[in-house]
Amino acid sequence: MEREKKKDRRYNLLAFSGSAALVALAVSLAISAVNAHTRKRKRRALAGSNVRVNLSAPEILQLASSIISKSKAVHDAVGSVPLDKATFANVVLPLAELEAQQFPLVQSCIFPKLVSTSEEVRKASAEAEQRIDAHILMCRISQREDVYRVLKAFVARGEWMSPEANRYVQCLIRDFEWNGLNLASTKREEVQRLRSQIYDLSVLYVRNMSDDSNFLLFSETELVGLPPEFLQSLDKAENGKFKVYLRRCHAIPVLELCKIGKTRRTVAVAYGKRGGEANFSVLKSLIQLRHKLARLLSYSNYADYAVDPRMAKSSSKVFEFLEDISVSLNELAARELDMLKDLKWKEEGQLPFGNEDLLYYMKRVEEQHLDLDFGALKQYFPINLVLPGIFKIFQDLFGLRFEEIADIEVWHSDVHAFSVFDLSSSELLGYFYLDIHPREGKYGHTCVVALQNGSLSSNGARQIPVALLISQCQKEIDDHPGLLRFPEVVNLFHEFGHVVQHICNRASFARFSGLRLDPDFLEIPAQALLRCYESFSLKLISGFHQDITKPIEDRMCESLKRWRSSFSALKLKQEILYCLFDQIIHSTEDVDMVKLLRDLHPKVMLGLPMLEGTNPASCFPRSAVGYEATCYSRIWSEVFAADIFASKFPGGLLNQYIGMQFRKKVLALGGSKDPIDVLSDFLGREPSIQAFIESKAQSSV
Repeated sequence: MEREKKKDRRYNLLAFSGSAALVALAVSLAISAVNAHTRKRKRRALAGSNVRVNLSAPEILQLASSIISKSKAVHDAVGSVPLDKATFANVVLPLAELEAQQFPLVQSCIFPKLVSTSEEVRKASAEAEQRIDAHILMCRISQREDVYRVLKAFVARGEWMSPEANRYVQCLIRDFEWNGLNLASTKREEVQRLRSQIYDLSVLYVRNMSDDSNFLLFSETELVGLPPEFLQSLDKAENGKFKVYLRRCHAIPVLELCKIGKTRRTVAVAYGKRGGEANFSVLKSLIQLRHKLARLLSYSNYADYAVDPRMAKSSSKVFEFLEDISVSLNELAARELDMLKDLKWKEEGQLPFGNEDLLYYMKRVEEQHLDLDFGALKQYFPINLVLPGIFKIFQDLFGLRFEEIADIEVWHSDVHAFSVFDLSSSELLGYFYLDIHPREGKYGHTCVVALQNGSLSSNGARQIPVALLISQCQKEIDDHPGLLRFPEVVNLFHEFGHVVQHICNRASFARFSGLRLDPDFLEIPAQALLRCYESFSLKLISGFHQDITKPIEDRMCESLKRWRSSFSALKLKQEILYCLFDQIIHSTEDVDMVKLLRDLHPKVMLGLPMLEGTNPASCFPRSAVGYEATCYSRIWSEVFAADIFASKFPGGLLNQYIGMQFRKKVLALGGSKDPIDVLSDFLGREPSIQAFIESKAQSSV
């Protein structure tokens, strides 16, 4: 208790002295873990939020049953409307309001699996998600042809709708047709069968990789360069050699740090063919089934089917995009590759440079040219300073005000809830929860979960958005300041951009609210705002933990910017290589995948051949599940985010006028307009790749 008093006096002294504005903000936001332990919370819900927290396992399952029952009743009512009587009021409005009302209830069932300390609750949450997903799947694929026909009849009647309402109706119809509801029953059954087979094979592909327990044996002399703590973490065989498993946590450190070229090559070959012939065959079967599904749904290939509802629109557009970016990087990538080859020649002589050398020599150059000690850097990022700094950046840029809500019902004492107000009008825009400290049973990564989407009901009342930010930041305890590694700072900054993106959405339909956007567009706003590498932002979110009035030094800021851009062209061309592979196999049938990779690799990677003995198609899960034919999307987001930042924020995130324009013209619209139109309106022209190309041309190691 005495330590807590000392801490409180320390914060009060600094706040009173006015030596750092952020200290006062940190205190006002009450992020300190001390307060979390002393506050007694009352069970009070957020006004305007329909999210239910702290449901028991039986309550979750009961709510899931209620959701399904209500959904069925509304779909039955819409499906029974006579085709010649279909109107906006009896067809579209009930479906839209069902979606808005049920989304927070669905999320109330699902999000406990990510945060609950109770295994029973997590299991019930996972079961509820399966039940609800199965119901939604039946509505869209097999059992709601009646609703689809009524919707088509409504469109045929030509009733006037607002542009956003028209977009909503078109999305509903597209969902049905994308899942085959416009097909004859026999073909619909075939669609279901194909989807089931595709799902089973995707799971098998991932399982084959996760179940791989193969390892390589190395002596200590074969692992020269690896730190002692890494070697101590490895299991040993009976002969005393170290076991290096074919897992990322083992392979990447070896490829980055091991000084023995033969060891790096052995690990790179084994790591590059995990999954083996079994996964190679699985991927071949998956691609065949996907093309068959696409043809059933009237697409020429699976890539066109996957890309059609996205911002890119067509596979040919994706190819053009990837090729243009790849070619634009050639000059810089060639300089980067020459630098790596020169260093290998100095250290290993005339041995040829191979893929197994990329990570190692990138790391060596960074060590030689960048004055960057990540251990020392961590001392400047205490969580209780980073978070208020991030808050201040977004509040100032977008004209917002965050206020912590006391005595609110939460699922754990570490959780904090905040109201978000418009700074000028004091209008309540939404809420967000912060659940940012690790605990047993909690989801282990940083992400944002939309708990309630914003929408406008038929009576004019606005449902406000609610978001949840989950992370794993160490908290301040006693004399331990809760320091963040810089990648954790970057993740937190990026994901909080999604929180603001969700809260600032003003779409009328829940379908277009928050994070339910075109996947090609979803990451663009948050990527455009990811400027924690800029000196202004770094100084605002940092401070030496023993004296938080002392911000990060200029030389560290410069080193971080250089570190971010080091070998960016080569790294990106590696990613483009696999994006092209993914796009080709999903746009062309009967592709020889091994030959394709052998041909693509030297073409994209400036003559560097594919590593002999590897088979990347057997260990490329993004093409197997989740990102099939859409691996390009991350690069797409980065490119157009660069256009936004270069065109509108050349001085950094300081211009509130531009920030408010971004909030009103981009964030507020969400998915209610075509993303190309949204960006074109904000930029005053169509989005371009030129700013991204120029930013890379200015990069240097």
